[in-house]
Amino acid sequence: MEYYQKLGVSKSASAAEIKKAYRQLALKYHPDKNQGDKVAEAKFKEINEAYAVLSDSEKKQQYDTYGSSTFHQQYSQEDIFRNFDLNDILRQFSGGGGNGSANFRNTTGGGGPQSFQSFFGQGGSGRMGGGCGTGGCQPPAKGQDLTYQLSVTLDEVMNGAEKNITLRTNGTPQNVTVKIPKGIEAGKKLRLKGKGSASPQGGAPGDIYLKVEVSKHDRFVRDGDDLICEKRLSFSDACLGTKVEVETLEGKKFMVTVPSGVQQDARLRIKGHGLPSGPLGSRGDIYVKVGVQVPEQLSAEQEKLVVSLQEIGL
Repeated sequence: MEYYQKLGVSKSASAAEIKKAYRQLALKYHPDKNQGDKVAEAKFKEINEAYAVLSDSEKKQQYDTYGSSTFHQQYSQEDIFRNFDLNDILRQFSGGGGNGSANFRNTTGGGGPQSFQSFFGQGGSGRMGGGCGTGGCQPPAKGQDLTYQLSVTLDEVMNGAEKNITLRTNGTPQNVTVKIPKGIEAGKKLRLKGKGSASPQGGAPGDIYLKVEVSKHDRFVRDGDDLICEKRLSFSDACLGTKVEVETLEGKKFMVTVPSGVQQDARLRIKGHGLPSGPLGSRGDIYVKVGVQVPEQLSAEQEKLVVSLQEIGL
């Protein structure tokens, strides 16, 4: 679903413009005004889902960065509608009252008011659908969601990847292909819809969530979209300056100039060769962190020279 198109606004629209467009569409397609109209009902659900994402700064940023397909791998319907109170929003639009604003009528055949939770699915989870008639019964509970760890490399974060993995669900191994988006961060979750446990009541199966962890790299440490590598210099090189070679994740090599008098933990930047901030985002930088190597043992000649340097205050 393309959320900006659903609300009829551009990607550069302000929060006020998004809210105004949503208000107009929500009132137009409100179930109280379109009883029995399944097309209007579907439209109403779509615009509410769009507004639930675009009115939340964190979800909007993820959607803008990763795009619709990857966003829906990371966010379930429950995630999308979490903390989204439709009744409260429509009450604000109506000025605090009025039937059809704080509550809207049953669109599945009954006559009484229907809550946001029952309209969008069982228990307020955000699954679309709704009850089963005047009795107000809920659809069968979905199966249990399962969470697994998924280890990815910095190279996979850099370039994106497809990984074929084997997961055990309901006692049976299943092979799945997972798309790793560029720039994904540790702790993010990728969603495999319908791959979780079966429902004991015949409902939809649960989902699998793959929690991403980024494995250690032999040369780089990740800091957001930046990469940090450490170079150890001799005392004389730190004093007089030198050049050090740095190889990027893609295999490009740079000679980085270290200025004379560089201090411990100083950082030298290679701009634009870090990790991408998303599939279409800009790239971070590489920082060369300088360390000064103090020898554990000195030869007799070295000790003599260091003593002479000490005597002249160096």
